[in-house]
Amino acid sequence: MERAEIINRLPYGEPFNFVEGLDKVDADGAEGFYTFKPGSEVFRGHFKDRAVIPGVLLTECCAQIGLVCLGIFLSGESGERKIAFALSSSEMEFLLPVFPGERVRVRSEKEYFRFGKLKCKVRMWNEKDQLVCRGILAGMQVKNNNG
Repeated sequence: MERAEIINRLPYGEPFNFVEGLDKVDADGAEGFYTFKPGSEVFRGHFKDRAVIPGVLLTECCAQIGLVCLGIFLSGESGERKIAFALSSSEMEFLLPVFPGERVRVRSEKEYFRFGKLKCKVRMWNEKDQLVCRGILAGMQVKNNNG
C-alpha cells in the first residue's frame, strides 16, 4: 500500500490531523513527521506567554503516525477501506518540550498485531534529533465511516 493512500485513509481533519508525511511503513513499524503549525487553534491559551505543545497532542501525533498509519497498512492488505484504528491505551514519558513551529519525527515498532489489536513502542524526536517522548501505545480496529 502506498504511503499517500495511508494518509488519505486517516479519519482526521484539520486542526486534528497530526501526520504531515510518512517516510516508511512496513510490517514492523512506521516512521513519519509533522510540523506543529504556530497559528493553530489547538495552542491558544496553553501557557499564554510561551506556548508549549500539550503532552496529549504529542501522544496523539505518536498515535496517528506510529499506530494508526501502521494499523491501516497492516489491515490494508485485506482491501478493507473502512478499517481505522482507535487508541485504546497509552503509557508515555515526556522528556523535552515541543514548541509551535517545530517539526517532529515519530518512529514506531510493532510489538504485536492480532485479533484486530495493535501494540507499538513509539518514540518522537525534535529537529535537533533529541528524544522528546517515548512510550507504548495500543489500539484496536474500528469501522471508519469515511470509506
